[in-house]
Amino acid sequence: MTACSQNGYSDLEVFVNDAGKDLHGQIDPMPEIKPYKPFIYQAFDLPTPFLPRKSEQVQHTINGVQPDLNRHKEVLESYPLESLLLVGSLQGEGLIFALIKSPDGTLHRVKKGNYLGQNFGKIEHISEAEVRLVEIVQGGMNEWTERTSVLMLKN
Repeated sequence: MTACSQNGYSDLEVFVNDAGKDLHGQIDPMPEIKPYKPFIYQAFDLPTPFLPRKSEQVQHTINGVQPDLNRHKEVLESYPLESLLLVGSLQGEGLIFALIKSPDGTLHRVKKGNYLGQNFGKIEHISEAEVRLVEIVQGGMNEWTERTSVLMLKN
């Protein structure tokens, strides 16, 4: 208690009294408050980017080309076209068949009109050395285009 009773703080009292003597500050004015302008969302007619592109909204087409999305898929449509191998052909019953090997090693017999690959590829022509098909690929939001692809015989 005796330490606190001494008057040894005169230098501290002088510092506190002189610390703010030369300060003449000014407070900045409050910023102007602008009135709130509500945003009106008008994009209800645009397709949502969170749905798959092959939805009901894509049923409308510009150039008349579109795949049949209601058709049951064939077995070889679950594989990318690049992973399928043409290993041979057969002739019989007035038709020519192609032998296609899938990535799992299964051999499939296909004919003109069957589907291959994941781009709605329909077989248009089969010869001894190749299978030619027409694929339908999506170019834009409502635009489908056709392209020709070929599977060549692997030696």
